[in-house]
Amino acid sequence: MSIHLPALPPRPRLDDRLLLRLASRLTDRDRLLIRLLFEHRVLTTSQVCDIAFDSLRKAQLRLNVLYELRVVDRFRPFRGPGLPSQPYHWVLDEAGAAVVAAEREVDPTTLRWRRERGLALATTATLRHRVGCNGFFTALLREARRTPARRLGAWWSAAHCAAAWGELAHPDGYGIWLEAGRRLPFLLEWDCGTESGERLAAKLPGYLSLARLAASPTWLLFRFPSARREAEARRALGAGPELQATAVLAEGASPREPVWLPIDGGRRLRLAELAEAGSGADAA
Repeated sequence: MSIHLPALPPRPRLDDRLLLRLASRLTDRDRLLIRLLFEHRVLTTSQVCDIAFDSLRKAQLRLNVLYELRVVDRFRPFRGPGLPSQPYHWVLDEAGAAVVAAEREVDPTTLRWRRERGLALATTATLRHRVGCNGFFTALLREARRTPARRLGAWWSAAHCAAAWGELAHPDGYGIWLEAGRRLPFLLEWDCGTESGERLAAKLPGYLSLARLAASPTWLLFRFPSARREAEARRALGAGPELQATAVLAEGASPREPVWLPIDGGRRLRLAELAEAGSGADAA
């Protein structure tokens, strides 16, 4: 069922008065969203809901307030004639970037952020991949909000990973999942079905080198869009790190469930169970 919201008034210009308004209007939840948009660049409305809201309507209403205050901007990617509209995709706007700069005590012009780059994501070929990967982590945040025994202890973007590891390996993200006393560091490869098995296999030497440098056992997780794609890819993944697992996941589905099949076979495990499965591996 669609949700009808009131029309928004014209947005104000970014000036000192608007920034002063922000000082009394921003919540801790708003600031969390600002930091995540700065790090991960784009989130859909449902992903924002996963992060911090109890209902989609509450997320939409708050996002509209932040849009009016120039904290966030938005776009809807074109899907094609006769097809239903895609949901709003949210990116950081000028006031949001100013908040990031103030928190870091730097000049806004020094940030690796430009408003036009955020809006240009609407037309990039990598948007679907980026949004899907971000949805993997926001689904974990949704799971963590449901019980204090679960927590996403880290969420790095691909750019953050590249800055940390250079040319060694290029995962789509890095995370640490904590659940009921278990700790699972992992690297994520979010596969949209566009790469050949040989291309996937070519990434494994870099991941093997990275695994040898890791301070603790770190799983390499491959997400695939279909069972057929997973089966094809698994035949090419045996020469990599010992701790690999694959899963078939729809976008927005919970990665916490028993969907992970270790590369050496067996049964599918919950995300937290991989921590126990890898406890015997030598720390690289």
